Amino acid sequence: MKIIDLLKGINYETLQGNVNNEVDTISWDSRNVGSNSLFICTRSRVLDRHSFAIEAIEKGASALVVERFIENIPSHVTVIKVENGRKAMAQMANIFFNKPSNKFNLIGTTGTNGKTSITYMISSILKYAGRKVGVISTIENTIDDKPLSIKKTNPTTPDSLELQASFKEMADANVNDVVMEVTSSALDNHRVDNCDFDIGIFTNLSQDHLDEHGTMENYKIAKKKLFSLCRLGIVNMDDDVSLEFIKDCPCDFITYGINSPADISAKNMSFSITGTSFTLNFHGVEKEVKLNIPSEFNVYNALAAIGACYFLGLPLDIIIEGIAQLEGIKGRFQCVCRDNTPLAIVDYAHTPDSLEKTLDAIRRFNPRKLYVIFGCGGDRDKTKRPIMGHIAGNFADYCIITSDNPRTELPEKIIEDVEKGIKNTNCSYEKILDRKAAIIHALKMARPSDVVLIAGKGHENYQILSDRTIHFDDIEVVKEYFNSCIF
Repeated sequence: MKIIDLLKGINYETLQGNVNNEVDTISWDSRNVGSNSLFICTRSRVLDRHSFAIEAIEKGASALVVERFIENIPSHVTVIKVENGRKAMAQMANIFFNKPSNKFNLIGTTGTNGKTSITYMISSILKYAGRKVGVISTIENTIDDKPLSIKKTNPTTPDSLELQASFKEMADANVNDVVMEVTSSALDNHRVDNCDFDIGIFTNLSQDHLDEHGTMENYKIAKKKLFSLCRLGIVNMDDDVSLEFIKDCPCDFITYGINSPADISAKNMSFSITGTSFTLNFHGVEKEVKLNIPSEFNVYNALAAIGACYFLGLPLDIIIEGIAQLEGIKGRFQCVCRDNTPLAIVDYAHTPDSLEKTLDAIRRFNPRKLYVIFGCGGDRDKTKRPIMGHIAGNFADYCIITSDNPRTELPEKIIEDVEKGIKNTNCSYEKILDRKAAIIHALKMARPSDVVLIAGKGHENYQILSDRTIHFDDIEVVKEYFNSCIF
């Protein structure tokens, strides 16, 4: 494709070379550069890709997109300067892959909690209705449950090149609908620019990612951007910021909620460890809904999913039957037990709000004793650590503070930060640095009528240490322990 065609709609300056030259691929990772590639140099808080420009040229890059002047670039290389490399990359990727999101319904979910659950609820409904569905989630990127050939490199929303390549694969497979999680970081860093969203969903806003956004106001503004990109917004009226989104954003809106007046609401809720039931009220039409996932927060997720699928044209009865097909979601309130064992629940809860909601849901089942094993991630918002310690201490009978993904921080220091919050409660606790040892210790202490919550990592099958990433899966640890025991 000609470079000039990729630059349509972008303000740029040609520093050297010819924009009528053609390139075969585009990349922002010098390790993936090949012959006749266009290499995009961007800058972030932690990485300046301009420093890899010469390496990219040595590997065959024939063109660069830069934000600043780079010395000693060979004369045969075309160099284009733009104001914002990430923004330009999103636009170029969309053009390079032939605007793939125009070819299917695209549903994006943003918010602090619930993105993954809503994504899988919508996918379950759509597949039950006989539609071919693409999913881009924290857990996996798939077409009808089969992994994409595009390698997943970002934990949640891919960078714009990977995202548009994934969309292209989905469009080529003739998917009807794509459901994806949209993080605040993706919105802030232009990863989803030029995506043709039909529906945007907002779940809630609570403390998270302050290490990146600085303030809750900035975090909110990032989430808000989704509703300038979509045609229809579906927002949670039990979260105050939804009113601001409705007031300020140009798309049409429908609302859902439990405690506030809304277009889609729930009443007569009933919860058990195996599931949830409630009465759906959709503009005065009432239907009974059953979920194979417990807790009130999954009622909220279900309301959002039901609203999205209805506005994709599905009848309510099909929607309700489809959502009942979902047996569970990996690492989201995932229950593991055997006869005569305690109930272990593995959940991704890694923010103050999600941990509190998960613990509140468990307390409603009246366990004899509630054990909680959790930690906090390194190189992330430090202010939430004592808050999460305090929340855990208020709900649990016994806590074990352990390591999560410490990254470059000392795990002992992270645990000390969490401990500051738990000290202000009456909860008994101990600190065990080794996560596997902490989980097994709690399972050994607990009795069959107890619940052991293992929080923070959920579906993750790795642990990020200072010098390496190792295989680690909370669910595997629990199952291996139960299988090794004689009851």
